[in-house]
Amino acid sequence: MTTADLLLARSDDDRPALMFEDEVVTWSELLQHGADRAALALSLRDEGTPFHIAVLLENEPEYLYWIVAAALSGAAIVGVNHTRRGAELRNDIEHTDCQLLVTSSTLEGLLDGFDSGLDGDRRLVVDGSNYQSRLAPFVQSDLAEVRQPVKAEDALFLLFTSGSTGAPKAVVCSQGRFAKISGTVPTNFGLDESDTFYNSMPMFHGNALMASWAVSLGTGGPWVTRRKFSASNFLADVQKYRATYFNYVGRSLAYILATPEGPNDRDNDLKFAFGTEATERDMAEFSRRFGCNFSESYGSSEGPIVIAKTPDTPAQALGRPREGDVAVVDPETGVECPRAEFGEDGELLNSEAIGELVRRDGASLFEGYYNNPEASSQRLRDGWYWSDDLAYCDHDGFMYFAGRGADWLRVDSENFSAAPLERIIARHPAVLVSAVFPVPDAQTGDQVMTAIELVPGTTLTPDELDTFLNDQPDLGTKWAPRFVRLVESMPLTGSNKIDKKPLRAERWNTEAGDDPVWWRPTRPDPLRVMTDADCQELSDEFERNGRSAQLR
Repeated sequence: MTTADLLLARSDDDRPALMFEDEVVTWSELLQHGADRAALALSLRDEGTPFHIAVLLENEPEYLYWIVAAALSGAAIVGVNHTRRGAELRNDIEHTDCQLLVTSSTLEGLLDGFDSGLDGDRRLVVDGSNYQSRLAPFVQSDLAEVRQPVKAEDALFLLFTSGSTGAPKAVVCSQGRFAKISGTVPTNFGLDESDTFYNSMPMFHGNALMASWAVSLGTGGPWVTRRKFSASNFLADVQKYRATYFNYVGRSLAYILATPEGPNDRDNDLKFAFGTEATERDMAEFSRRFGCNFSESYGSSEGPIVIAKTPDTPAQALGRPREGDVAVVDPETGVECPRAEFGEDGELLNSEAIGELVRRDGASLFEGYYNNPEASSQRLRDGWYWSDDLAYCDHDGFMYFAGRGADWLRVDSENFSAAPLERIIARHPAVLVSAVFPVPDAQTGDQVMTAIELVPGTTLTPDELDTFLNDQPDLGTKWAPRFVRLVESMPLTGSNKIDKKPLRAERWNTEAGDDPVWWRPTRPDPLRVMTDADCQELSDEFERNGRSAQLR
């Protein structure tokens, strides 16, 4: 089964397929729009290079039309992240060997300053003056003539991983894998054609495609999207379109909950939400306020590991693996880590339980990164799929997320990860979101730093945060942050996940904007405001210990 097969089965379906602003597009119309664009793409195709089409658009109907066009014509859509700039954006486009670029007049300016190789006939500006004239000869193209002999293993999407560093990593998602997602996810969640699917994520991201549009395609229910996610307009959208389902990442929920509560919040048809990385507090508050049930899951665009919650899943756990030989192993030795031991208050007692999440029978399920054999081989080692995510597993087989591979902290020779501390800090009622990350210690290893964005209209003092942390029974002895930065708004990736790179770069630098920074001169000290003189004194300490390079 291919994605093209699923689409063609809906070619005579006159039910709504897409709702955008005041526009409604039926499935049959969607297929025709896709066929027209497929015919245009095929007329421009260069047989000597990969049939890749870069799409640099916000969420709008043209994006979906070109996805359908790619599915029919055998092309692969390269979802270009429009939050990237300069060299990073250029590298993404060049790396994926695109023949065509589809963009808008709003975003075309991002390409200024470098030669993308996609100008003239190779660039289609969907709201430009000549787009319709170029499309006109292909309007009402015959589906049977446009449809190419695509195979299940043919690439349909090249999806860049969020916040990737080094050489770009574009995950391959095939026609067959996407079709399988469309068939299985609705069954797992009990969704059907009566549901309306509201998308809150950018379409260059796998969450929007795999957790939202795939479900719409699989059921035949309408798919709703807006150009950009808006927390303040979320409820109005859900009410307008009578949405029953929406997808999210945890930060999206936090921003929706930061909007003022109203008497009509429960006046909606929402029944189910699916996403990742929301806190228990936010899910409970969202359910209370909007009357919506949740299903959290662990997964990634790469695909081999899926961990889902069940009714008996402990509050902080991800759930159990849906399938396959999934384990937590020591990344140095490959030996499975010991099972987690918990204290009376739920704190993790043995940090050696934390390791890398792997699937030992997952090699055949990973379709690789396009044109990046080094990154692909790093994911597949010794026949195993290595996720680069940290986790631990209890004696009942429930998995717990412990952070990304870069979220390891080593303080006084003790290893621990960022995620458990982030969950603790998020319990404070004034905290909207937090990000925990390592910063260098002046002598050896790391120190703990956290950035905090407050709920609008609230305040927090160093003493209040200290008192709160001291009252948390599951706070590890080395976990209390030595440095705290209050940020006006958390830096985010294009998929609304926290981007820790600029936070790590700023560290405790008091001259990095107007953000207040607090610190403890020594670990037993209470938090207090950090001054420019404190920063200089700390820099001098690094210099005395020969570790100034750590600050560069």
